Amino acid sequence: MTAQIDADFLALPLDSLADAALQHARSAGAGLLQHADLRVQRMRSGSMQVRDARLSSSSDAVVAGLAVRVLLDGVWGFAATDELTPAAAVATAERALEVARISRPLVAERVELAPEPVHAGATWVSPYTTDPFAVPVAERARHLAGWSGTLLGADGVDHCDVTLNLAKEQKFYADLAGTVTRQQRVLIEPEITVVAISGSGPESMRSLAPPVARGWEYLLGEGWDFAAEIDRLPEYLAERTKAPTVTAGDYDLVIDPTNLWLTIHESVGHATELDRSLGYEAAYAGTSFARLEGVGSFRYGSDLMNVTADRTTPHGGATIGFDDEGVATRSWDLVSGGVLAGFQLDRAMAARCGFEVSNGCAYADSALSVPVQRMANVSLASGAPDTSTADLISGVDDGLYVVGDKSWSIDMQRYNFQFTAQRFYRIRGGKLAGQVKDAAYQGSTPSFWGSLKGLGGPSTHYLGGASNCGKAQPGQSAWVSHGAPATLFEQVKVLNTRSEGGR
Repeated sequence: MTAQIDADFLALPLDSLADAALQHARSAGAGLLQHADLRVQRMRSGSMQVRDARLSSSSDAVVAGLAVRVLLDGVWGFAATDELTPAAAVATAERALEVARISRPLVAERVELAPEPVHAGATWVSPYTTDPFAVPVAERARHLAGWSGTLLGADGVDHCDVTLNLAKEQKFYADLAGTVTRQQRVLIEPEITVVAISGSGPESMRSLAPPVARGWEYLLGEGWDFAAEIDRLPEYLAERTKAPTVTAGDYDLVIDPTNLWLTIHESVGHATELDRSLGYEAAYAGTSFARLEGVGSFRYGSDLMNVTADRTTPHGGATIGFDDEGVATRSWDLVSGGVLAGFQLDRAMAARCGFEVSNGCAYADSALSVPVQRMANVSLASGAPDTSTADLISGVDDGLYVVGDKSWSIDMQRYNFQFTAQRFYRIRGGKLAGQVKDAAYQGSTPSFWGSLKGLGGPSTHYLGGASNCGKAQPGQSAWVSHGAPATLFEQVKVLNTRSEGGR
């Protein structure tokens, strides 16, 4: 059965709130009003942690309210409240107008918005079967404790942490142009970590199940085989505790998509946010080496590199029907044949830089937050259909196979970076030769992606992601996904983290 927007959200006086706020903005705008919108948003967030088969913590919180944005003589005004009444909507609209009036003498650059067709009465719901918040807390705890208990019973596992993050986001948007949208999405993120205490200190191993836009059915095996992963985690951990330290040097790397998704996020996803490239994030999150004038000419990577941004990816963390400016979401190219092909935009950035339309990247994580330009699901395209991970490994004489994300570091221009992994395997003569540890791969974004020499087929594709992508001041957090196949990179610098740390 197709999921529906919760009846209690639809029962809120959404249309009345919109009418009150937008009509007041229109009448009080004194002929200078170019745009006004109202957003009602309710975000429910839940988390649970089970430590060594015992419930350690559980939380369930809801943030709800309404926000009004106005564009008055090219100047933004914004205000928000947690009171959902028509009177509060009018007062919030007036505060937004007052912010714009006060700001007008201080703003040198006037804002224009790229055009967008009207979307009247649109509804969008992410696909899921069982709302995880409808599952009793005790049942959720029993399920996680069952996973933890199974792992604690395995040889070599001394501790086990299982965490679960949940989110249900509901949004109503209306603007003066006539767009009205109602949306709901459900997101879920389980994570399992096992720990062994050895003579040389603790070692850990984490599951690779990604955060996704699914329901409780995800934990029951729809979209991920948790039983198989739980069965293998103790084996991976035991091998890691006995693994030799890596020898630093230049290696061919076969990078599993369970690791590469994070490299894509940091070196491509953030680097192609246009507001960052133009310096709007410089005081907080940095800028970008990728420049607007490089579209169509800048060599980002090898010819095999084709990266898309997509706000419609099935089960993606950044997937939605319409963004927080009423823009219908879509897919577009960021890198094509290794050449920079585009950026991520909201309506103001699109108009400012001469793009015809926004590509739907405005997002606010709360009713009390201002919409800012946020990352889409950014993914690397697969290669030939019949190329497997084993095929890529078989072509490497001396290298490493990299699985699962762990720690990372990247500079403020998204240029120089290093990444570690859950598991590094030696490759000798085209075959895996056991785990090594204390490894990190290092590079600069264009040279690293320029060394891309092989792509796995669609059968190797994996959609990873994060639930805590941060941006803006005040800070906002967002879910996002990144897909990739298995990949082969030639002669990448690998560090020994133990020796680099002076140990």
